[in-house]
Amino acid sequence: MQNQSKRVVVLGTGGTIAGTAASSSDHTGYRAGQLAVQALVEAVPALRDMPLEAEQVAQLDSKDMDYATWQTLARRVGHHLAREEVCGVVITHGTDTLEETAYFLQRVLGPTKPVVLTAAMRPATALHPDGPQNLLDAVGVARHPQARGVVAVVAGTIHGAIEVRKVHTYRLDAFGSGDAGPIGCVEEGRVRQWRPWPQGEPLGLGVLEPDPAGWPRVEIVTSHTHADGALVRALCNLGVAGLVVAATGNGTVHRELETALLEAQAAGVRVLRSTRCLEGPIVGREGDALPVTPLIPSKARVELLLRLMAGR
Repeated sequence: MQNQSKRVVVLGTGGTIAGTAASSSDHTGYRAGQLAVQALVEAVPALRDMPLEAEQVAQLDSKDMDYATWQTLARRVGHHLAREEVCGVVITHGTDTLEETAYFLQRVLGPTKPVVLTAAMRPATALHPDGPQNLLDAVGVARHPQARGVVAVVAGTIHGAIEVRKVHTYRLDAFGSGDAGPIGCVEEGRVRQWRPWPQGEPLGLGVLEPDPAGWPRVEIVTSHTHADGALVRALCNLGVAGLVVAATGNGTVHRELETALLEAQAAGVRVLRSTRCLEGPIVGREGDALPVTPLIPSKARVELLLRLMAGR
């Protein structure tokens, strides 16, 4: 049963869901982040009688997401969640970096109320846009009395912030949750739950350095055929603070690249080993000199970034 008395705040950040194209048949040649979040809400008739607020936090293509926007977004989400009359927050977001923003917000805020990211694969001007239904479903999840933590709701499926990842370039159900599977789904406005909502101790907004320009530099390098250590050594010369290696298979790394990573680690650079495989975590390699994470590389980078700030 949904919470009928509480308010949902919808925060807009741009993305395809707010994108427009010259033709209704154009699903790729559009400009993201063109429509205000208030316009997105007003375009869904079923939302008109619900207690909602809309606030524009940013207006960008999520491929261009940056730390300053993350910091502002986290603060605004935290502000609204602290309001007694607010039962949840919905964030309209682009699909390209949604998985990173979701993980960032979960680790920083660890909310006990729901924070629901939603998006679209087609612009708002498409003949059959997917954004309106996704937004309606997201609000429904935000109003669900048992919902908590950061989730993503796209194509009727609820994904947890820890596992969600973009797995397809074009189709409407472009997101997956790996081996863990989705948290649940939304069917005719009703939430059907399959596994627990995201939980975890929040790092807190205080972990974020006030000036995003001063956040540690963390980069991703990939192990591949003929991978050497030149890129790692160049990044160390640029003052990189952390490195995530997207390893092959079950965490294997080219011997020359591994040598460079061990050198970097010995010099004080924090290193995390992930895998470039689409499915499955690294198993059975916990004793290796390079620390292992079950996170995909994009989220491992966010995790390392936050660990470095917390360590400071």
